[in-house]
Amino acid sequence: MLRTLLLYLSERKTPQRLLTSLPAVRKLHERFVAGESIAEALAAVRRLKSDGFDFTLDHLGESVKDATAAEAATQAYLEILDRLKSEGLRPNISIKLTSLGLAFDEALARRNLAMLADRARQHEGFVRIDMESSAYTESTLRVFRDLDAPRDRVGVVIQAYLYRSEKDVKDLTAMGAWVRLTKGAYQEPPEIAFPKKVQVDANYVKLMTTLLATSGHHAIATHDPQMIAATQAYAREKGVGPDRFEFQMLYGVRRRLQRELLQQGYRVRIYVPYGRQWYPYFMRRLAERPANVLFLLRNLARA
Repeated sequence: MLRTLLLYLSERKTPQRLLTSLPAVRKLHERFVAGESIAEALAAVRRLKSDGFDFTLDHLGESVKDATAAEAATQAYLEILDRLKSEGLRPNISIKLTSLGLAFDEALARRNLAMLADRARQHEGFVRIDMESSAYTESTLRVFRDLDAPRDRVGVVIQAYLYRSEKDVKDLTAMGAWVRLTKGAYQEPPEIAFPKKVQVDANYVKLMTTLLATSGHHAIATHDPQMIAATQAYAREKGVGPDRFEFQMLYGVRRRLQRELLQQGYRVRIYVPYGRQWYPYFMRRLAERPANVLFLLRNLARA
């Protein structure tokens, strides 16, 4: 029930105005979001690189309403790619297609994505297409499939809680796509998504084994120790070396576990979000881990 409430609040403007004005909320959001400017995000990236981590940058924002806003988001990502390249960092970004116009003009989103993919190719970087709610799953995959770009320059995300994901993974790996596997962070009806955690976990492991059995460089994105242990066990059993895949984890989440994986010789990429539109992302992080809510309530009580 708490997760459902938080996901509901993540999409509402009135609680957003109230919650983002609270000092305790802003203090906690700094744990999960690397600032509001590109300068702050780059500082966070440099710290991660100095510690041995890889990164992907996400300029927060989704579901823009017009072409002007989609163009602004595209230009922001082009700037990120250029800035990373100029600082000697291999560019790696994560984008939501609704920030490029997918919600109202699929052709526009396709053109904007093509620009980003071309700039990533020029800079020898990588673009990851984030997956959003199920309302956009099919259109997101369609745009990805239609994109004329090398598979080692543009990848996509699959969410294990959707029933359709097993077929999607098989289709994508047949194309040579590089996939990031997640559990899924949106509220979805039981008609299209597994309603129970144990079911999602079982499907996650099934999809992970499918991915690691292929030649693509895939990303296992999870903070769940059981999913991590299952990945490690399968990789050992099948002789899949740590250079063949990577773990991906969120900025500010289970930092000790991130370091432990790095020390064990695994490649660990940190998803680094930044920007002023941090509220929906922040609320989804609260929904994923009740301990974050308890931390927030304790700070509110002290205010």
